[in-house]
Amino acid sequence: MARMPWTTARPTSAALAALTPFLLTVFAAAPAQAHGAPTDPVSRVFACSPDGGSTGTAACRAAVAANGSPFTAWDNLRVANVNGRDRQTIPDGKLCSGGLPAYQGLDLARSDWPATRLSPGATLTMKYVSTIPHTGTFRMYLTEPGYDPSKPLKWSDLPEQPFAQVKDPALTDGAYRIRMTLPKDRTGRQVLYTIWQNSSTADTYYSCSDVVFPAPAEDSGAGAGAAASPAPSKTPKKEPARSPAPTTAAAVASPTPSVARSAAGAVRDATPVAADADPGSGPSAPMLAGGAAGVLVLTGGAALALRLRRR
Repeated sequence: MARMPWTTARPTSAALAALTPFLLTVFAAAPAQAHGAPTDPVSRVFACSPDGGSTGTAACRAAVAANGSPFTAWDNLRVANVNGRDRQTIPDGKLCSGGLPAYQGLDLARSDWPATRLSPGATLTMKYVSTIPHTGTFRMYLTEPGYDPSKPLKWSDLPEQPFAQVKDPALTDGAYRIRMTLPKDRTGRQVLYTIWQNSSTADTYYSCSDVVFPAPAEDSGAGAGAAASPAPSKTPKKEPARSPAPTTAAAVASPTPSVARSAAGAVRDATPVAADADPGSGPSAPMLAGGAAGVLVLTGGAALALRLRRR
């Protein structure tokens, strides 16, 4: 018996309705991905992103040029299946990029990266913006005394053990706020290196935040071991200025490409500092790609249903 020829027809509402349970199952089975990066002290990837406000600085221009593309997905610098083997997985000289070619511009050895002013021994509250809550452990390292920013960052520039570690902090208003006490023996330009090892996903995130500690003579008015200021408001771009107190020293990123300084205000530097972005900023590229995949599944599934009805 001869088959009837195929005809072109638009998907019917009945066919789409029949596919809905299948599509929901596919999307529900897809693993959710955590995304995030420090915005205070500002990380290189965020500072040089379109949301960071420092794209016009020499360091960020050089990073984008070396990268070959802008750092649009600033919240997606992650490596899968590291499982704590950071030093065995991430090569020397590529710590800031996590060894990922898409972020290679972050590994440039420069002394003019946008930086945040800190005080030795002060208590810092790091703001780590994230779009999806996940469990995991944050480990913070500070480059050793004598670190040379004109050379690529190596594992030997960091202590074997983190100076601070926090497990499963709460995600509030789009960010983790991690309180830590800074080492007392750092001066000059250093790198605050943060590793976020997820326990609810297979991913580990890496970030470099450039910071500057004043020399002891310059920082005579700052109190060591002081407390960081309260957590910022929901809209980082409009958060109020932090007022210093005799026993506090806050480390903040300036809302314009100007200088961040300690609460004591004793030190100045021409290094630009990026502004915080709204934690509710748009999704990164992988999340957008997931949406495109859903459209393809929907279109293909509808066509398949129509073909089956005409057999």
